[in-house]
Amino acid sequence: MTSKTTRVVLALDCESLDEARSLIEVTGGLVDLFKIGPILFTASGPQAVEVVRERGKDVFLDLKFHDIPNTVKGAVRSACSLGVRMLTLHVSGGQEMLEAARAGAEEGSRRYESPKPLLIGVTRLTSMQVTEDLDKEVARLARVAFEAGLDGVVCSAREVETIKKACGGKLVTVVPGIRLKQDRADDQARVASPGEAARAGADFIVVGRSVIRADDPLEKLRLIAEEIKNA
Repeated sequence: MTSKTTRVVLALDCESLDEARSLIEVTGGLVDLFKIGPILFTASGPQAVEVVRERGKDVFLDLKFHDIPNTVKGAVRSACSLGVRMLTLHVSGGQEMLEAARAGAEEGSRRYESPKPLLIGVTRLTSMQVTEDLDKEVARLARVAFEAGLDGVVCSAREVETIKKACGGKLVTVVPGIRLKQDRADDQARVASPGEAARAGADFIVVGRSVIRADDPLEKLRLIAEEIKNA
């Protein structure tokens, strides 16, 4: 895999639709996929998805579903009505829950005549410290996700190669915790630069605070794109 396959996702980690609209307007020339997580979705609900989609952009719904199988199935089915491109759920919810999510995606896609969203399993949060046991646990959870028919996993850059090998390269890898060398790590423990993630073979990298709080978010995105290109 070459670094040119790595796509940038911008996290709309803001508390109002006005902020979200402004970020999309500023960065939309370089970003086609925007992540909506608990902050914006709790504040604005499905309207947040509409704000992104009405501008011709795709949505990565990052609500990390984790509940009994029937509830997760219904949540995923409902997400299909919003037309999201990707969504997350916790792999630790177990095989039955993951398979229910897949069934919900298939049902929702048919019911709402929308493309089936990519189901992305959360292994372990990148705020957790690096340990040998953590690496093994992430690889184990990735195999669970693969066997349950999920499309990909969230992982750190250091785990991408292991996951690709364990699952025959068939799982999409989404890497958060991305920082340029001059950026603060904040509460992320397993961080990587855009170039490091691209060289590892990440399919998507997620950037958020380092871009949102930059004096010039567009220039920050250009630097990220350049680093990926040169990886």
